[in-house]
Amino acid sequence: MNILLFLTPKNQVAFLHNNCTLRQALEKMEFHHYTAIPMIDCKGEYVGTLTEGDLLWSIKKNFSLNFKQAENFPIMKVQRHHHVKAVKATTHMEDLINTVLNQNYVPVVDDRNVFIGIITRKRIIQYFYEKAYPNQTNILPQVL
Repeated sequence: MNILLFLTPKNQVAFLHNNCTLRQALEKMEFHHYTAIPMIDCKGEYVGTLTEGDLLWSIKKNFSLNFKQAENFPIMKVQRHHHVKAVKATTHMEDLINTVLNQNYVPVVDDRNVFIGIITRKRIIQYFYEKAYPNQTNILPQVL
């Protein structure tokens, strides 16, 4: 099965450029109500994921919880506590399932490591629910 059937494309996903500041990251995450957000570099390559916890601990450690001092702090200096693994667009479904078991979403990259979108755990559960219960009224909220 082609995993791209589950893809939410990059143009529909909020992400950060790795040259953003800590404040910009917080503001974007707050606006989109994200608890984690992918980061890409100037070439569009996936460089990692930043979480709310990473930002909180960085503010506590570096700025004694003073948000104003964190205004110009580069996000690449934020220590990340979780490695959110990206998969290639050619990944097999079994490998995607193993990855999404441990992550809420999976960043997807092409052969050049350029970020092309995400696959959410919710979308995969929705798909298997619909396969298991084709005649049921869908009790799960619709996803993209």
